[in-house]
Amino acid sequence: MRERRAALDRRRAREFEAFVAGAAGRLLHAATLLTGDPEAAERLLTAALARTYAAWDGLHGEDPYERTRQELATHFARTTWRHRRPRGGVLDRLTPQERLVLVLRLYEGVAEEQAAAQLGLPADRVRAICLRSVAAMRSRPVPPSRPEVATP
Repeated sequence: MRERRAALDRRRAREFEAFVAGAAGRLLHAATLLTGDPEAAERLLTAALARTYAAWDGLHGEDPYERTRQELATHFARTTWRHRRPRGGVLDRLTPQERLVLVLRLYEGVAEEQAAAQLGLPADRVRAICLRSVAAMRSRPVPPSRPEVATP
């Protein structure tokens, strides 16, 4: 019985490691867009991956990437007070809710209705937040380009 359990645990660990190897880069980028801080993004992703691993046996055909993205968004929303002042980044002008909606809708490609259900908001509210966020990003002045350095 112990050998069987050990074999199941090893298989579970291998499956999860393969998932993380394939998905961690994109998930880390999403977390970095949300927090604006690489260290906070790593902590956020670690928490989301830990929750996904804890539920790994119970996924029953559920997409682990979707589950982890949902955990990432949920954890970010619950700890949003920590992320009010990002330390730079593309989305630093947006509120945490605007960043979350923008990352889910445009970066991750989550459907409006699915994002609304995940965030507990009406779909028209998610649409309005997304439109407002995109408008804010478009109104942002473009940083001056760096001058070309001549090489001898």
